[in-house]
Amino acid sequence: MYMAVQFMYMLLLDPSERAFLKAVVDFAYCNPFLPEHTEFERAALGPDFLEGEPVWSQQVNDPEKPRENVWRIFKKLEPLANELRRRLIEGASPRTEDLALYEDAILHLLYQRCYPKFYAANLPGNHTVTRWAFFHQFHKDWIFFFNINRLQFPSKLEPMPAFAFFRQIQYAFEQIFRDVIGGSLPAARLRGAIWQSIFTHDMRRYRRILYRRMGEFATLITGPSGTGKELVARAIAESRWRPFREKDLTFDESTAFFPINISALSESLVESELFGHRRGSFTGAVGDRKGWLELCPAGGSVFLDELGELDQSIQVKLLRVIETRTFHPVGDSAGIPFEGKLIAATNRDLQAGGFRQELYYRLCSDQIVTPSLAEQLADSPQILSELILHLARRVAGPEAEELAADVTQWINENLGDNYGWPGNYRELDQCVKNVLIRRDYRPSRTPTDNIRDDFEAGRMTADQLLSRYATMVYRRTGSYEETARRLGIDRRTVKAKILP
Repeated sequence: MYMAVQFMYMLLLDPSERAFLKAVVDFAYCNPFLPEHTEFERAALGPDFLEGEPVWSQQVNDPEKPRENVWRIFKKLEPLANELRRRLIEGASPRTEDLALYEDAILHLLYQRCYPKFYAANLPGNHTVTRWAFFHQFHKDWIFFFNINRLQFPSKLEPMPAFAFFRQIQYAFEQIFRDVIGGSLPAARLRGAIWQSIFTHDMRRYRRILYRRMGEFATLITGPSGTGKELVARAIAESRWRPFREKDLTFDESTAFFPINISALSESLVESELFGHRRGSFTGAVGDRKGWLELCPAGGSVFLDELGELDQSIQVKLLRVIETRTFHPVGDSAGIPFEGKLIAATNRDLQAGGFRQELYYRLCSDQIVTPSLAEQLADSPQILSELILHLARRVAGPEAEELAADVTQWINENLGDNYGWPGNYRELDQCVKNVLIRRDYRPSRTPTDNIRDDFEAGRMTADQLLSRYATMVYRRTGSYEETARRLGIDRRTVKAKILP
């Protein structure tokens, strides 16, 4: 009997403590923007779980203050962490899996301690040389919990990279939280997809081997116009890994963002902006010019907006960049390495024709789809007022609530509940500003609206109807073949019917 009691005493965790730490660790490594986060909170807290807290969104949470359940987990974990440390010092013999649980739980504890300090250090204008000085206290806490009886912990993680990971996690959370608005489930899924694009679905593997290699994976963002694809790209780009230097208490801030709007530039300008050129390579090239691919550092990102408009010849060159991680400036035969990350966005269906399929498949290893405003409203109609208030705060500050009430009233009286918001968030933003300035908003009419009105009024011949419909489909697909397939007519007929 004495031997059994002594053996149990030497174990690090009893069953209830093990179950709690397992739930805490699942919670710590899960995607914070998906409903699973709430389920892990529930598992960790049991009867102490506070019901009713929604998924993270700009409308219902303050990022500086953790949700109540997060705070309750921290308060419950802290005394247990100190007790487990005491047991280890006194000679408890942990099983390998229990030692891993202890390590991960302590990492979560240290992250929660640092979170408000990371948040304050990242506030705009806070660029003092001492803003990362709290690393010293973090290091002391690290030694307190991990330098015990020469124990070797499973991950072999060191304090400096751990500090850098904590900073990246906090910064990525803040970027996604701030820029991707909406309390609907489609918006929550979008935030979750961005988080996975940064950290993958397995944060442990990311921490072990992938954190320096995520630039090798291109990201493709698709979705209707006005749904915030550039905001998604910027959140990913600015949330990349940044090494920490203890010597001068600084982070490597080389996460530059180089956006190119392909539809706004000619083919030659796109090529020059992207790849650069050498003196004399074409008329007007009076000197060497570095393109974004050459200027982009290892921690930076090049963003190609409106990718579907990219010329076929440049698509071939871009494919080579992805395959070989090298490129050639215009007029130069020497290859130059591309060390950054490539992010692209389009509102077109790249599989519909007119786009190189081998490039598409190279791009879509990491694909994010931005939901339309109509999708969000279909899931949660009440979020329209939340989004209006969010946009009103940007332009009206302390009078945001009054402006939001005016906008909501105007929409209810003039557009009604069934308005589809074809321009998505960009249109809603313009509506808020128009009502602010002139208490009126006139939605832009789409080709679909015009066709429907003329059709209902009997103002079109059958030939005109076919011509206008074929033109509309062609502008969406960018392909005669795909338009012909969708309309069930010959390609030559489509070509003849397309309006200039």
